[in-house]
Amino acid sequence: MSYIQNSFSVQFEYKVFFTEHLFDPANPEFAGFLDSRAEKGIRKKLLFIVDDGVTKEHQTLQEQITAYCGNLEGYELVQDIIVVPGGEASKNDLQLFYWLVNEIDQHAIDRHSYVVGIGGGSVLDLVGYVAAVSHRGIKHIRIPTTVLSQNDSGVGVKNGINYHGKKNFLGTFAPPAAVFNDAHFLTTLDERDWRSGMIEAVKVALIKDAAFFEWMEQHAAELSAGEPKSLQYLIRRCAELHMQHIGGAGDPFESGSSRPLDFGHWSAHKLEQLTDFELRHGEAVSIGIALDSVYAWLNGMLDEGSLERIIQLLKNLRLPLYHPLLDIEEDGSSPIMAGLEEFREHLGGRLTIALLEGIGKGKEVHSIDPATLRKAVVMLRDKW
Repeated sequence: MSYIQNSFSVQFEYKVFFTEHLFDPANPEFAGFLDSRAEKGIRKKLLFIVDDGVTKEHQTLQEQITAYCGNLEGYELVQDIIVVPGGEASKNDLQLFYWLVNEIDQHAIDRHSYVVGIGGGSVLDLVGYVAAVSHRGIKHIRIPTTVLSQNDSGVGVKNGINYHGKKNFLGTFAPPAAVFNDAHFLTTLDERDWRSGMIEAVKVALIKDAAFFEWMEQHAAELSAGEPKSLQYLIRRCAELHMQHIGGAGDPFESGSSRPLDFGHWSAHKLEQLTDFELRHGEAVSIGIALDSVYAWLNGMLDEGSLERIIQLLKNLRLPLYHPLLDIEEDGSSPIMAGLEEFREHLGGRLTIALLEGIGKGKEVHSIDPATLRKAVVMLRDKW
């Protein structure tokens, strides 16, 4: 046998900055980061792509960006700040994806330049994917504007769009150059959005950090009311736990089938699709967590006291526990069950579902019993 073997490793590093009023002239965070990446003799471009929901609530944002970036040494702002539809619709529109790739081409954005995404998780997923596939990888900066994106999707390494109704079917693993969490953007969120965004903190606490779960139980009233100090702690701790997992689990690009951070997500992704994304991602994950927690209790994995605490916290945060599309017929047929195979397919390899053995202690299983799952659905529907 004759062959040539090659082996190399690539180091990735990025920071998540916590700040307020990012584009205030007195705020040095964004300028300082770019200055640290400046290269002598090379003038880099900045192309901003912004969620239209953000521009509606922050009507002077584009002027602020223009004024702020006009003072940056070594950088040139593309004057056409691009505004795109927000929400899951942005990930369902292939023509929008192609149009943004064409904008990269038209504005001659090269691999020294930066694409800057401002918006919720869906827009950041789209922008990150556009950047990752253009010129085989343009650096991108994320500025998440929702609780869900600031504590979860915006601080990770995944980018993607939906295809043929399947969530994130097209995508890449491409870490951002930096993430800027600006707390001011949260002040204009719809209550439904900031409330559902908290579920990712519940999720990561349940599988990794019992003390964090206890903190949420103690501060549920403030969190449910959107009290800024408590919400900011929740976002920061949740982001920290997510980043620790991504960087320390040994599989940041998910080459294996183990994905504990997807606890509660197998049914959530299908529920989103079945409701034509009328359900927010966080609302669907809340239902998924409730379903998998009851299933784990029925399966003898989780004690009843822990189950009651989980359900009570979700109720205290005023998050949903059930949707009629969960219902499973006695013969096992159900629109939600197709989500299991789609989840396995998305993982690659055998089905791997994260369940709970206790609060703060996750365990992976490789099969789900439809009869037990049906009992869990009935409990969610009739008991709570």
